[in-house]
Amino acid sequence: MTTVATHSIRQRVLAFAERRLPALTRLRRAEALPVTLHRRHIYVLPTRFGLAFGVLLAIMLLGALNYGNNPALLLTCVLGAAAWMSLFAGFRTLSGLSLLDIGAPPCHAGDALRVTCRFAVDDRARPSLRLGRGDAEVAFALPAQSSGTATVEMPAMTRGWFRPGRLKIWSDQPLGLFVVWSWVHPDVALLVYPAIEQDAPPWPRFGGEDGSRIASGGDGELAGLRDYRVGDRPRLIAWKASARQDKLLSRESERRSGDVVAFTHAALAPLDHESRIRRLTAWVVAADDAGLTWRLDLPDQIIGPSQGSAHRHACLRALALSTHAAH
Repeated sequence: MTTVATHSIRQRVLAFAERRLPALTRLRRAEALPVTLHRRHIYVLPTRFGLAFGVLLAIMLLGALNYGNNPALLLTCVLGAAAWMSLFAGFRTLSGLSLLDIGAPPCHAGDALRVTCRFAVDDRARPSLRLGRGDAEVAFALPAQSSGTATVEMPAMTRGWFRPGRLKIWSDQPLGLFVVWSWVHPDVALLVYPAIEQDAPPWPRFGGEDGSRIASGGDGELAGLRDYRVGDRPRLIAWKASARQDKLLSRESERRSGDVVAFTHAALAPLDHESRIRRLTAWVVAADDAGLTWRLDLPDQIIGPSQGSAHRHACLRALALSTHAAH
């Protein structure tokens, strides 16, 4: 209960600071890359260990003065100077750090997006840095006069453009007495593919450009994927798709008179728009895993026919950004 109350108070204080001191907190404004941290961007507070250490130094100082103990007074001053210098050492760890760019390979909605941030530093090494957003964080270090990356996983729950929002960079080195941190709010958008429908039905076997029917079975072309059956030939096993689904899948052969598999948005009535998007996504992924040639028919565009990773990305991008409601 105490933890919840403390978190609530902290959120209210941050919200008040965001309203009253936007130039200081920089919580709202998105910043164009690159972003370089300087003294106006960096904040410092003592840690719990630092507060306890300060109380200890105060007790030592009072005792040394009370008893006139010069060695104890000297020790207190030396420890206090070391603590004070550690504050500046931590500040210099962040000062001058530059965030150059942010990228992430597309993932499907519901998965974790692996966001990679690339940093650059000057002639000082930057040890013991941390990057985080929410509960996700990663530790990294940068050698002097170099650039490096840090990757943090963020949940991506909806398709379309994903904005990472505010990222926190901080360090409590070298002695753990102070935490030095800064916020960066990069103005970037990352693509998230639609979720894949689980246990999607096979696509209709009407795929040729001439509208001809496609029949399954035999030793003809590949039609799609199905569960592995005992006796399937090894060359028909779809290893790539099997690794993704955590079960063994086989390619299904077909005899057909057409050359292209067509996935049509309008043919999926009466499903709602999002259900159609998820099913079309599942079909596109399965067709690519099977090495087929396919065409995607959406209300506002037709993509293909083609095959390969570039065509797959074009189709999944169009599905991710589709705004047309089902009719």
